[in-house]
Amino acid sequence: MSSAAPLSGQVALVTGSSRGIGRAIAEDLAAAGATVVVNYARSPEAAEAVVAAIGAAGGRAWSHQADVAQEAEVEAMVKAVLEREGRLDVLVNNAGITRDGLLMRMKTADWQSVIDLNLTGVFLCTRAVSRSMLKARSGRIINITSVVALMGNPGQANYSAAKAGVIGLTRSSAAEFASRGVTVNAVAPGFIDSDMTRDLDKEPILAAIPLGRMGQPQDVAGAVRFLAAEPAGAYITGQVLQVDGGMVMR
Repeated sequence: MSSAAPLSGQVALVTGSSRGIGRAIAEDLAAAGATVVVNYARSPEAAEAVVAAIGAAGGRAWSHQADVAQEAEVEAMVKAVLEREGRLDVLVNNAGITRDGLLMRMKTADWQSVIDLNLTGVFLCTRAVSRSMLKARSGRIINITSVVALMGNPGQANYSAAKAGVIGLTRSSAAEFASRGVTVNAVAPGFIDSDMTRDLDKEPILAAIPLGRMGQPQDVAGAVRFLAAEPAGAYITGQVLQVDGGMVMR
């Protein structure tokens, strides 16, 4: 790994990075020189495959199991990273789930599970890393939200509400942390070709995207790296970067 890499010597924790967008982010940050901690909840084999792929490309990574909706597990994970690496420079809050259904029929458990992981998990991880970042007067926190937070989506009241909450959390924490040199931003993917979107009817989706194609996980990863690395990462905070092929501008 070249010492000229923009994230050389830094440590990045990417939640939910055993597959999909999270995996692409982990691999991209590792390619930029960061040591990457691959967080997963229930897929150790997939997480180790990401670690192996990063190693084969000349990077450095290791995995850690934690359910980011659980406070004790989040605290233990961040403690483990700091004890092993001595620092934590970048947090990417990517872990998320969907439990889609029309609001009038949505089970309370499906509402709560999405809020717990997609919103409360971001809060727990942000709070846990903030102590070391604020002390170091440096850090980058990047939250993965969604265009549905900006436009809504039928059948996704729980997901839309959680992702909209992530935007509010992003802006509030950005305002709190700015005086200590810690930036907090969000990336809002549109429809990305991943496990979450593979079974959707593509025709109406593509018709709503000016660029005429679904996004790829690497498109989101590139936006995350932009916000994590110098010089952009140092002077952009409280922003939402849409990676949606122009979908929301219509």
